[in-house]
Amino acid sequence: MLLAERARISRPTLLKVERGHPGVSMGTYASVLFALGILERLQVVADASKDIVGMALEEEHLPQRIHSNKNLRG
Repeated sequence: MLLAERARISRPTLLKVERGHPGVSMGTYASVLFALGILERLQVVADASKDIVGMALEEEHLPQRIHSNKNLRG
């Protein structure tokens, strides 16, 4: 497999990458993306503003408002 050679990883590791095996390191994914010429796509994965689930979970931990606008008027 040419891609495995270009990424400097073994064929079994490339198969794990293709199957989304959870034990594959981010460095290996970066090597494969670099070999494919699409390393810039890794930025999307690391961009917290694009993580909808992560943002929703973070929002759940924000403190609730103590006073409503109605109580502030008078």
